[in-house]
Amino acid sequence: MRGRLFAADPDRMSPPMRAHPGFSVLILVLAGVLAAPAPWAPAAQAQTVKTPAKPSKTAKPAGPKAIGKFDEWTAATNKEAGQTVCYAFTRAQSSSAVLSGRGDVVLTVTERPGGRDAVAISAGFAYTQNASVAVAIDAQPPLDFYTAQRSAFARDGHATVQAFLKGRQVVATSPAPKSVEVADTFSLKGFHAAYAAIVKACPAGKAAP
Repeated sequence: MRGRLFAADPDRMSPPMRAHPGFSVLILVLAGVLAAPAPWAPAAQAQTVKTPAKPSKTAKPAGPKAIGKFDEWTAATNKEAGQTVCYAFTRAQSSSAVLSGRGDVVLTVTERPGGRDAVAISAGFAYTQNASVAVAIDAQPPLDFYTAQRSAFARDGHATVQAFLKGRQVVATSPAPKSVEVADTFSLKGFHAAYAAIVKACPAGKAAP
């Protein structure tokens, strides 16, 4: 499964996520958003109202903020260089083969004012140099993702998102360490709503407040 629907040379492209080496670190933080109780959920019981403490002048910037949970997908925002960036992301539902010590496997679509529809997979392991990942949406021919360190990126993000909007599931087949091939399956249930939420929160050409 190594279809090359998009055969462009990655060195001649300017994919938005390529310029952000902290992507893998951000995925770990976003994974925390997935695991944390939803801030929009009702409280389990009444609590005593306390006077909020005065914010510290040395307080660190807030991390990602959830926009909402849409079935298998979560929409969130995060600050990058003073600019709000929006993400829709989901964890793999299943993976084979099972790799010991593997990190979170997360599929992410990112919207920036100056960079639209960046699609990336955080693999949970480091790819070998010049590896490629075959990403199949339902029964369609697989799209070719190029890799860098622990992440794989769509060559044509817009076309990939359009395929996601029409699909039900994604299967990413990747070369893993020790000559093992892994297949990660992601559900697209809720992607349409999550994508609409991040496009609204981060419209093209405009920095979200």
